[in-house]
Amino acid sequence: MPEVLSPRLVRRLRGMRRTALKLAGVTVAAQLSLAAGVVAVDAVRKSRSGEVALAPDDTAIDAQVHGHTFTTYTYGQDLFDAMLEAIEGAQDYVYLASYIWKGDEIGQAFKDAVVRAADRGVLVCLVYDGFANLVVRPAFKRFPASVHVMQFPVIRAAVPLIDIRSTGRDHRKILVVDGRVGFVGGYNIGSTYATSWRDTHLRVTGSGVWELQNSFVDFWNRHRRSGLPELPDSGSPTWDGSVRAARNEPSRLIYPVRALYLEAIDRASERIWITQGYFIPDREVLEALLAAAARGVDVRVIMPERSNHVLADVVARSYWTQLLEGGVRLHLYQDVMVHAKTATVDGRWATIGSANIDRLSLRGNYEINMEIFDEVQAEVMERIFGRDLEDCRELTLEEWLERPWYYRALERGLRPLELML
Repeated sequence: MPEVLSPRLVRRLRGMRRTALKLAGVTVAAQLSLAAGVVAVDAVRKSRSGEVALAPDDTAIDAQVHGHTFTTYTYGQDLFDAMLEAIEGAQDYVYLASYIWKGDEIGQAFKDAVVRAADRGVLVCLVYDGFANLVVRPAFKRFPASVHVMQFPVIRAAVPLIDIRSTGRDHRKILVVDGRVGFVGGYNIGSTYATSWRDTHLRVTGSGVWELQNSFVDFWNRHRRSGLPELPDSGSPTWDGSVRAARNEPSRLIYPVRALYLEAIDRASERIWITQGYFIPDREVLEALLAAAARGVDVRVIMPERSNHVLADVVARSYWTQLLEGGVRLHLYQDVMVHAKTATVDGRWATIGSANIDRLSLRGNYEINMEIFDEVQAEVMERIFGRDLEDCRELTLEEWLERPWYYRALERGLRPLELML
């Protein structure tokens, strides 16, 4: 029979539990207060900053890959011009998903284009994330009845801690027109992204467009509310293992983007070149990168010196000592925000998409990354990486170890926030 605890011991255990809960509450409150202070200081810094720098207006690069034509964009205005041209030429349908859709000049140009398409009889289906667009004025988010709009809800019906399937924001960026052309990558819709952010997006023609269309259709049919049309699920006309979309879907507990990164890193024998807006690797990704560097692989990561999210910057920096000591080279992009989510391995594999290497993207949000097994597209990505290095400065271990003590304190204090970033 189980031993019965004495009343005195029971009271002591209850007291210890109450003390632990109080300490935990104090710790969380202190972390949140520290985070709020860091955000406030950063807001003051940004308000005092001068003229906004412009991103490099590098020319898009075309590549022929197994019957596909890929165009890789690194300048937002060129991308938006191509997307708007595709929408203006739509005859049957336009499927557009954007995590952020700002109500500015570029945002209005996209709104006008999809409304004109609907007016000429094109089926137009739009998705945007409600939480990410809370600051967008409500009037901008109103469309004519001829345009079918899904706002991914700000607050989900279920409780995330109880139902993990209800977690995640819709962080994807997809455009598909008539099944003949598709776009995917890191660019949101807005004027800032047109000229002041360095991001990466891919234009696809060929059978790979189905990968993007299928992702949109599956999401739409799974989450559509009453009154929105059900979209046809066509099935894949061809199977091409060299080009495929990895789709993180929290409602189905599927997170393949993380798996494709881990597998590619594990296979690497020569080089791993990664560009990320927010680089906060979990334990397995971190260990895989360190193991690759230890076996002689050239592991490099480009990330912004300062991103648009100061808390993500502080938490990311808490990993820099371990990465640098392990032989991973860190290159800090200067002057503008680099927001790309790309990687290339050994000149044979590449990925471009919406997923950051952080917990929110790899284990939380709805994401989509194109995975391409081809030397031609990998060479394009390596060329872009080399171009970006010209706008970076490399951080050395010696420099990093000399950082002020209060940087170290912030990193230790805020690192637990990595679970929310």
